[in-house]
Amino acid sequence: MRSLPASHLLSVWEAARDRLWVERALMVLAAAHPELPTDTLALLPIGERDSWLLTLREQMFGPTLTSLSTCPACDKMLEQTFSVEDIRVPAAGPARTLLSLPVDGGTVQFRLPNSHDLAAIARLDDVGVARTRIVERCLVAPYPDGVHPGRLPERTVSAIAARMAQADPQGDIQLALCCPYCAHEWLESFDIVSFLWSELMAWASRMLDQVHRLASAYGWSEADILAMSPWRREAYLCRLGA
Repeated sequence: MRSLPASHLLSVWEAARDRLWVERALMVLAAAHPELPTDTLALLPIGERDSWLLTLREQMFGPTLTSLSTCPACDKMLEQTFSVEDIRVPAAGPARTLLSLPVDGGTVQFRLPNSHDLAAIARLDDVGVARTRIVERCLVAPYPDGVHPGRLPERTVSAIAARMAQADPQGDIQLALCCPYCAHEWLESFDIVSFLWSELMAWASRMLDQVHRLASAYGWSEADILAMSPWRREAYLCRLGA
């Protein structure tokens, strides 16, 4: 994984602004892994992809993460701080092998979902329908008697989805939270894709502001300013009283 210079990172942010969440994740990863075809990254199981994104996030912004949540019981806003390693989960087994599960009529085989699968259901509003579509896309022929994509019983969908989550725990991180105001406890999903994109948006806003101030004061080009180290840019900004 290569380090992304500020100019390259800003270009990725600009190109990915109007894309789907899953496409943004792949574009950021592709920039950090130019040696790999984008489709290779898209075929990674979601947990493995997210593990790569966690590593990239640590390289870009450091190991500490801070997120905000709203207590569902008292509506208080909470801030929690944790590290990349706190939410990195060891793989439960080989991620690319086929999984199997006994069902009525035999044994069904399936693979883990990847970014292509998420892109296919990205615009679906019904969570239940989206889950069924994911499961159906991941089934591997030949199908046993009683298993027909498009006509899967809910119990089969639930069983396969549960087995997928067990085999790829990094793909569904749940934060155990406790409200300090009312002591309510709950689990909340953590999505590294949206979290990293929010950080990248904030970083890009700060970077554009820095470029504007330094270019206005010194007449330097954007390329010259972005080529500076963060320390040097900050040193010049301090001299401007910024």
